[in-house]
Amino acid sequence: MATNKWQTHPVILMAIAINVFVLGLAVAWSGPDTKALWRLLGEDGIVEWMQFLCFAVIAVMLGFVFVERLKQPGAGKLELLALGGLSALVALAALEEISWFQRVLDVASPEFFLENNRQAETNLHNLALGSGSLHKTVLLKLILVAGLTHNLVLPFLARKRPGLQRWIEQMGLYLPPLGASVVYVALVALSHILIEHPRKGELGEMFGAVHYLATVFYAYFIGRNYGKPALFEDGVAGRRLSVLFALAMGFLLMVSWLLSAGVGATGA
Repeated sequence: MATNKWQTHPVILMAIAINVFVLGLAVAWSGPDTKALWRLLGEDGIVEWMQFLCFAVIAVMLGFVFVERLKQPGAGKLELLALGGLSALVALAALEEISWFQRVLDVASPEFFLENNRQAETNLHNLALGSGSLHKTVLLKLILVAGLTHNLVLPFLARKRPGLQRWIEQMGLYLPPLGASVVYVALVALSHILIEHPRKGELGEMFGAVHYLATVFYAYFIGRNYGKPALFEDGVAGRRLSVLFALAMGFLLMVSWLLSAGVGATGA
């Protein structure tokens, strides 16, 4: 297991830099004129497209890991189920984020979603549930508990009990480096403190997408903070691949900006 410090790894550093940059944009664009902030946080805005792209890439990465594990003799059924299930779940999250390309393709919502979706969109996470939506009433709470457990509680406990990490990895999962997770959670907290906007929660969701994009690569692909065999050797080739992937992460942010301009962010 490679144990190099996360603070010097280009992929982790790029994830933090992207999240800090977007938070800085949100702070800089806050003010009486809300047009710029809506461009960042609104429907089809920079943040929403960045979430979609990160989730889409993560789904492909997990699918690739699943296929590679499938080829290896002795791969556990639980491990394969976890990797395959997570790949499908993240792909679903990506499509839900942009309402299954509804606005891109200019497709009208079916009657069911017009009547039962809080935003009249073709997606499941905004379905009405009581006085709120499925997303706000249920999913956000589940994401909060799962995120804090995976990023803070389990990595902290694993420092005292190494067997915990081995057990988690046997199930096909991984633990992110605790320090990187602390930075991620701190940025989410700052976004709620510093930004006043009805959609400021989108920042935290994007920060999580970028964080997981980096840490999935960090664990499965080059084996950092990970006890099972990585897909690539963490030597010279691994460092080069890491730099290339970090540059690709920056490129995703640029593409998100371009897509927000092309589709047109709204204040919905």
